[in-house]
Amino acid sequence: MKYGYARVSTMSQELESQLQALEAEGCEVIYREHFTGTKTDRPKFNEVMDVLKAGDTLVVTKLDRLARNTKEGIEVIEALFERGVKVHVLNVGLLENTTMGRFFLTTLLAVAEMERNLIVERTQEGKAIAKQKDDFREGRPPKYTKTQLDHAMKLKETHSFSQVADMTGISIATLKREAKKRKLTQP
Repeated sequence: MKYGYARVSTMSQELESQLQALEAEGCEVIYREHFTGTKTDRPKFNEVMDVLKAGDTLVVTKLDRLARNTKEGIEVIEALFERGVKVHVLNVGLLENTTMGRFFLTTLLAVAEMERNLIVERTQEGKAIAKQKDDFREGRPPKYTKTQLDHAMKLKETHSFSQVADMTGISIATLKREAKKRKLTQP
């Protein structure tokens, strides 16, 4: 039987392109998962691993869908080879339990791990550079401008939080936070 496994790391990412590729490859059952690849204990991945038996084929679109580092990838694929399960990576081909197949696998996994590490390094470098700027602020940018908050606090002098929220569209929680912040900074 041919099983597919599709995974994305976050809820905002889409599985659709992976699912289409796995369906086009003729996968009879497709396991799908929104789960970080940095964790080895992934519920749907564990499910498909439990179901696979000798003669089955596991299909993934890319090698990094199975594992994020060389060691884990080799362990997963060797375990599948020992059970007589074939592994087909759509952007690479069928991985075989041969000397050259293992060499190819190790090389691919090492490159995938290096790419991931380079992305992390570049992200950290960018963050370090950004932190050197005077106007650096970590996290999301403020939703409301100082002018909007000043206006809302002025309205609060004669209206309730609920009324100000209705008039400005600023949530009650944000208004209360701003009022508390201003109260703490007053002389």
